[in-house]
Amino acid sequence: MNLFLTVLFLFFLGSSFGWVLELFYRRLFSAKKWLNPGFLVGPYLPLYGFGLILLYFLSNIPFDFLPNEIWRNTVAVLLMGLAMTTIEYVAGLIFIHGMKVKLWDYSNEWGNLQGIICPKFTLFWTALAALYYFLIHPFFLGAVSWLFEHFAFVFVVGMFYGVMLVDLIWSFRLLTKIRAFAKESKIVVRLEEFKKEISERATKNKFWQFMLALQERSRSTVDSLQDYFDNLLKKVADPPKKKRKKHKELPAAQETTTTNDDVDHA
Repeated sequence: MNLFLTVLFLFFLGSSFGWVLELFYRRLFSAKKWLNPGFLVGPYLPLYGFGLILLYFLSNIPFDFLPNEIWRNTVAVLLMGLAMTTIEYVAGLIFIHGMKVKLWDYSNEWGNLQGIICPKFTLFWTALAALYYFLIHPFFLGAVSWLFEHFAFVFVVGMFYGVMLVDLIWSFRLLTKIRAFAKESKIVVRLEEFKKEISERATKNKFWQFMLALQERSRSTVDSLQDYFDNLLKKVADPPKKKRKKHKELPAAQETTTTNDDVDHA
């Protein structure tokens, strides 16, 4: 029973903190604007929930068979970084093949595998794992102990899962429409691009457009998808042209001198 509640509580914390982390990452580094991360409406990302559960239990493994503390710490951090990359890859595959949706796209990153994982973000996951292992893990150990000392908080966690269940049902109904359109059009919808296009067309109700990132209030999902598909076709038909460097023209006097020299040499 305690283990079950611990897992539920860690998923709740990881999903919530992960949503905040991704929200600011998009604002500061990738999209450069406020975008609701993930495919759900609420402030949670299941990927980080599963990730925190793995990090928590891997951090509790003593690795006593290794010769010294340096080796134990190194193996633990590398194993956690690999575990996070594995979760990312499995989640990416499920959505690409099952829902025809690409939640993120690393196709432009060096060494990427199917645009789902790449060395750059594996390094980020490993750095995050090291941060968790050396600094954050004791706080989560304390949080789990606090939960069992304040058992009434379990009702709050239960409410979280109730809201999330409703959110999952609503969001997967929407993803089903996206999947049907993508299958018919023989494409994979890049979720972040799709949300960004919808966000750029929103002129009012900014808050609701932020929360309902996959749904335009004044248009149907199919219409939004058709616009997204049309824009893809335009990009394929008219790829951005590289700007050619303009060569500076020689002054008339210099051209004349060059011509005369050529004649002399001839």
